[in-house]
Amino acid sequence: MATLEIKDLHVSVLTEEAPKGILHGVDLTLRAGQTHAIMGPNGSGKSTLAYAIAGHPRYEVTSGQVLLDGEDVLAMSVDERARAGMFLAMQYPVEVPGVSMSNFLRSAATAVRGEAPKLRTWVKEVKGAMSDLDINESFAERSVNEGFSGGEKKRHEILQLSLLRPRIAVLDETDSGLDVDALRVVADGVNRFRSENSDSGVLLITHYSRILRHIDPDTVHVFAGGRIMESGGPELAHELEEHGYERFAPKQEVGAR
Repeated sequence: MATLEIKDLHVSVLTEEAPKGILHGVDLTLRAGQTHAIMGPNGSGKSTLAYAIAGHPRYEVTSGQVLLDGEDVLAMSVDERARAGMFLAMQYPVEVPGVSMSNFLRSAATAVRGEAPKLRTWVKEVKGAMSDLDINESFAERSVNEGFSGGEKKRHEILQLSLLRPRIAVLDETDSGLDVDALRVVADGVNRFRSENSDSGVLLITHYSRILRHIDPDTVHVFAGGRIMESGGPELAHELEEHGYERFAPKQEVGAR
């Protein structure tokens, strides 16, 4: 049963001039079976948290801890974090020319599972997951995200989530740029993952509350100025939808990402 613990996390972004502090003491515990939503205005540091957890080289953890079942995540390389069960669905998925989706997915599954999935079973598994997300089977032989629309890229992020079955899934603004139909499909994919993987946890980072009309979080955190300013239940998201982030604005620090 996975548990992610973030303790007094401070993170700086590396710039040409000098490191710039973005996160200023983040504390959060996500347990198996839970979905936590992090909401906040642009520039509040939400994506910085996701990148720091994933091990992006541009983000430097200056103090604090990130633990997965007591193990030091920050001491792991990026691939070690993935094999340990960490997953990041990126806000802007990258293109990988020359690498087909089918090869990419099977290679990733092999790395995470520790052995190559049996081909016949794997093909059936991939086809089923693609069907659930309304992804045409022809996409399996296309290069990863190359020429994909924004909505297609996000669906393929959730396809990876479904097939890799991580212990902790960090979804960074997976709803951004989606139309109404794509949002529903993506949200259904996340909910399907939650129902089929009760021993996993989901950290959902979003700017808007619209995805939370489809995905019910256990806890909502308001992020501003690189800190969690307030935590509550789903009703907090409704309050933010109605009143926005104005009451948190005075404490927000300019320049965070």
